[in-house]
Formats: sequence, C-alpha cells, structure tokens
Amino acid sequence: MERGSNQVSPHKDDARKHELQGYLRSGHSTHAEETYDPEPAADDDVRVDAGGPVPPPGEARDRIRAEKAAEALRSDLARHLNRTAFPGNRASLVQTLSKEHAPDTLVDAVRELPRDERYKNAGQIVRALGHRPHA
Repeated sequence: MERGSNQVSPHKDDARKHELQGYLRSGHSTHAEETYDPEPAADDDVRVDAGGPVPPPGEARDRIRAEKAAEALRSDLARHLNRTAFPGNRASLVQTLSKEHAPDTLVDAVRELPRDERYKNAGQIVRALGHRPHA
C-alpha cells in the first residue's frame, strides 16, 4: 500500500513516463534552460574514466621511488638507532647497529659513511649516503 502525497494518480504517472520515455532516451538535454546543462568536456581535459589513476611521467615516478627508498632507509635507521646513538660517527653507529641486530644491508650502508663525520640523526645519515628525502 502506497501512502504518498502524490497529486497524480498512478495511472497518470505511468502515462507521463511513457510520454517522456523517448525524450529521455534521445540523448538531448532535458533541461528547459541551457544554463542547467552540464558543460561538455574540452579536448585537452584528462579522461578520468580510463580505468584508474594516471601514472606519473617517468621522471616523476623515479623521484617518487627515490623518495620512498630514502624514507624506508631513514625508518630502518631510526628503528635500530635510538637517541643515545646520536651524535655518532661511523664506527659508533656500526657498533650500535650490530648490537641491535640490524640487517646486514643496513650495517653495510652505514659502513660507507665518511669516517670523520658526526651525525645528529637518521636524516643526516640518509643524506650523507646520497639519498634525498622529500622536504
């Protein structure tokens, strides 16, 4: 049982739908005023229905990959080096990483640091190893 406030009987409602059916399927605008019509796509618009996000160009993709690698390295260093390890030089950092059972790849990377430099945090180590974390 329908309890609506529809002023048109169901029979008239069906008749109106039938009358408008061809108009609605025609592909033409159904608005009385042009200002209500959606604006058509421009020739240089990016298609958003192409099946997913647009991949970044090669250079941007490489930059994003390098930033992620730098962030992963910084995160690994921070996980294995606590605050008491800083400031530290190459020898003390390698010793701390060995005590913390850090992965060999991480220890080997820190062994590549210059011998005489002192580092205040994991970010400085990452930059000294040639990575550029995003700012």
